[in-house]
Amino acid sequence: MIPEQPLTLRAPGRPDLEAALALPPGASGGVVVCHPHPQYGGDMDNPVVVTAARAATRAGLATLRFNFRGVGASAGAWDEGRGEQDDVRTAIAELRARLGAPSRVALAGYSFGAAMAATVAAAGEPLSGLALIAPPIAMRGVPAPPTAVEGPRLIVAGSRDQLCPAPALAELARTWAGATLTVIDGADHFFFGGLDALDAAIADWAAKLPR
Repeated sequence: MIPEQPLTLRAPGRPDLEAALALPPGASGGVVVCHPHPQYGGDMDNPVVVTAARAATRAGLATLRFNFRGVGASAGAWDEGRGEQDDVRTAIAELRARLGAPSRVALAGYSFGAAMAATVAAAGEPLSGLALIAPPIAMRGVPAPPTAVEGPRLIVAGSRDQLCPAPALAELARTWAGATLTVIDGADHFFFGGLDALDAAIADWAAKLPR
């Protein structure tokens, strides 16, 4: 595995964010991974987040996982999902700068992180791919389709995830034209017993990202 390096993300008018970067030699593409809900113990060291990042790194992509504002060593405070969207944009800009032009950056998020990723993508952020892991549809509704994603779109959830009921997942897949829907049998919202299957799903998605 490519070792990660700690770093601090800085952007004018926004809080400094704690992050970890894995940068394979010669990589021109990468993935930003967003963690679950800050107010329920979510952080960048969450096992699902780490699994997703490692799967992408094995595919030869750079990865950047970060703590939302107010989490870990990140400055600022919880902003009810508003400022957290800017945190995602800060991370995307950092990874683009690290990769240099022409670089391609995709976005992945788990639970609350999936909701933030979907919102940023729907607002027009140019991305080379998008992966929603266990999006909390039952709490936040079906996210709007992304508007500037060039590459593969993945929606992955467990069959026993109460926040991703099957009818809502099917509706999301219909709304997102061309998206791949992967349901991991027996897994719940936390992917207990399902991390290997999640790893495989993310690895397959990452292998299809533009280089």
